[in-house]
Amino acid sequence: MTKKDGTNLSRRDFLRRLGVGAGSAMAMMALEPLSVLAREKEKETGPVTNRMTYRVQHGSGEQISLLGFGMMRLPDNQEQVDELVDYAIAHGVNYFDTAPMYMGGRSEVLTGNTLSRFPREKYHVATKMSNQNRRLWSYDESKRMYEQSFERLKVDYIDYYLLHSIGGGMDSLKGRFLDNGILDFLLKEREAGRIRHLGFSYHGDVRDFDWLLDRQDEYHWDFVQIQMNFLDWRHASIRQGRRHDADAEYLYGKLEKTGIQAVIMEPLRGGAFGRMASELTDQLKAVRPDDSTARWAFRWVGSYPNVLTTLSGMNRMEHLVDNVTTFSPLEACTEAENRLLADIADQMAGYPTIPCTTCAYCMPCPYGVDIPGNFAYYNEAVKEKILPLPERTAADYASRKQQFTEGYRKALTDQKSWAHSCQDCEECLSKCPQQIRIPNQMARIVETLRK
Repeated sequence: MTKKDGTNLSRRDFLRRLGVGAGSAMAMMALEPLSVLAREKEKETGPVTNRMTYRVQHGSGEQISLLGFGMMRLPDNQEQVDELVDYAIAHGVNYFDTAPMYMGGRSEVLTGNTLSRFPREKYHVATKMSNQNRRLWSYDESKRMYEQSFERLKVDYIDYYLLHSIGGGMDSLKGRFLDNGILDFLLKEREAGRIRHLGFSYHGDVRDFDWLLDRQDEYHWDFVQIQMNFLDWRHASIRQGRRHDADAEYLYGKLEKTGIQAVIMEPLRGGAFGRMASELTDQLKAVRPDDSTARWAFRWVGSYPNVLTTLSGMNRMEHLVDNVTTFSPLEACTEAENRLLADIADQMAGYPTIPCTTCAYCMPCPYGVDIPGNFAYYNEAVKEKILPLPERTAADYASRKQQFTEGYRKALTDQKSWAHSCQDCEECLSKCPQQIRIPNQMARIVETLRK
């Protein structure tokens, strides 16, 4: 496909799009029906007015909403999905991201059903080649997955198509996309117009990321999806302990230098920012008392001009309404606010948490271990200062040990799901986007329970 030349927004245009302020967060109304919640918001704001912040896609000139709708964890109910998407589109959201593996294929079906009710120009849909399983590496199996996405999404072209989860090492990259000819096929599909924009999502080994970007003259990537938030900006590789991992600062910087726009995933780090220790959130509240940590995180990501869109998994109306408000329009972080978030990130990096985003790609475990559940409880114990346990001689050792054990049993009621059921089979390792050494972390939890 012949690619049109594009230029970055000027600083003046960028600042104009960001606007001067964003409304205060809407009160949480988790028990209200979705339609009632949406109507209540309309009472506050009056008729629907689209004030969404947009970015220009460099190759096509398309206006893409800076808030993108991540469809990975939708309610498995078409009517509820329709209500969420109706509100999103009415308020300017036009980028919807799904994948064949999300919800076992249901996400693509639900997404296709809901978006097909709108004129095609109203939305941009992104999906992926999710052939991580070795049995799907053949050309025929991968092509079948690609064609199935068209059927499920009810479209005759896909706006944004990704090689899903690059970073498993060069053997995986070659087996999934190069040696089987599937990347050549996708490049031809882009040339034919059935793919409008081709890119990849990255997790893991940065050598794969570098290899693909260093061949930009050959592949002409239109966008790349990366994990980026104010913690991973400079602490991803340190926290995750991987020799060949890279901080988001490096990933974003290389994309910007290469002239490729970034799509951002995990801006809230799997919800971890909503569970920050109180001494950290208090520092944010002192500056902006009405803003949630989620709003801080979104504002930080959106302040970077080479970000095309920022994905948020919004399966509840109150989250959607609050996020739309944050981006309508987005208020960029000041230099002082950026310094504050950098300082908080430095403080957070000292907490010995497990970098799990609860994506559940590692599940199911063949031995029944609830991997995300174990990690979620462990991280909660760190946040609540139950962990690390003091020395046995400390006065509060016994009480904190009992508190950890009792909390663990309440969080994971089925003993088969406990960490001690892990058999170190390593089936989960290749599935984890964060490259967590899962058996090692399970052993860490077991040891804590035994202390």
